[in-house]
Amino acid sequence: MTTPAAPGPLSHVKVLDLCIARAGPTCVRVLADLGAQVIQVVRPDGAGIDSSLPNFDRENLHRNKRSICINLQTEAGRDVFYRLAQDADVVVENFRADVKHRLKVDYETLRRLNPRIVYGSISGFGQDGPYAARPGVDQIAQGLGGVMSVTGPPGSGPWRVGVPISDLCSGMYLAHGIMAALLERERSGEGQWVQTSLLEAMIAMLDFQATRWLIGGEVPPQAGNDHPTSFPMGVFEASDGLINLAASGDRMFGDFLRVIGAEEIGQDERFQTPRGRATHRPELRELVQDKLRAGTCDHWVQALNAVGVPCGPVLSIDQVFADPQVQHLELAQAVESPRHGPLTLVRSPVRLSRTSTALRTAAPIPGGDTAAVLAEYGYSSDEISALEAIDAISTAEQRRR
Repeated sequence: MTTPAAPGPLSHVKVLDLCIARAGPTCVRVLADLGAQVIQVVRPDGAGIDSSLPNFDRENLHRNKRSICINLQTEAGRDVFYRLAQDADVVVENFRADVKHRLKVDYETLRRLNPRIVYGSISGFGQDGPYAARPGVDQIAQGLGGVMSVTGPPGSGPWRVGVPISDLCSGMYLAHGIMAALLERERSGEGQWVQTSLLEAMIAMLDFQATRWLIGGEVPPQAGNDHPTSFPMGVFEASDGLINLAASGDRMFGDFLRVIGAEEIGQDERFQTPRGRATHRPELRELVQDKLRAGTCDHWVQALNAVGVPCGPVLSIDQVFADPQVQHLELAQAVESPRHGPLTLVRSPVRLSRTSTALRTAAPIPGGDTAAVLAEYGYSSDEISALEAIDAISTAEQRRR
């Protein structure tokens, strides 16, 4: 793995981060982990950092960036932001659709100052349309986007996905769109407005299930821990715990039966085709489950993988980070926090052979870099003090007084 000190592939890209909550910061975290020079902009009272997030989550979301306090509700504060925007490559925001216009930091305004700006926006439901003014959070998008209807055991009613999937996916989709716009700018010389929403990301994540409806006219039901159309593929009991296995193809199904000592099941006409196995999954599950309970999780994981049948344990979070493959990949990385001391965070899941995606710095103290950043942009000490006096900005020193 490349070292944290090595430059990232986006080290030449300057990003202004206006985001709070999770979706927007997820997008910026992708860019920051890839080495972008990120300046987080928070309000002087600290309200730009979502107070509902526990400290450890702020460390997770806001690493690899610097932080300044600007009061965008003042003309002088906006002028400071405009100076930064003239030199920026990217601005990312996840306000409600109308807020950026009230603050005068919308795309059209910034494009007049910097035609090369790539402006990224995440909203709950889109920048326009009948729901544009609604507040949006992850669980609302999970329900409206249909994901809850296909999650959970059959007939149990809708289930929330166990992670904030619309926040995470919309953030990652926006990061991909921003990088595509930066690449296109190399040819055209112009920036553009990149948009997504929790709702759009959620429906895109339906993927195969959306296709079943749009092309096949089928409303997908809940399938619980089973694959929705293939079997056996899902969660099964071993003698000491649970395993996931995937043996739905004809060759894999034959190898699976041989390993568990149930080759006679393959002679049953109900189970001789993939469609038959899916149609008769309750009966097939009962037959193979009896065999699987006779062995341990480790036995089946080793024996099935040895013949090319995918199989793995179902782990709790603590067990995940104790797993030898996870430790080999060094997914948990240590970083030094200015507020909390040594911390361990999940690194970027992307590795490049020559440029770094490692964690370089922990989350900054909100606004802690205001004076240093403004000095880099040509503000004198007297100008910074004058801006503080009219509450256009705030430095860490001012907030400690």
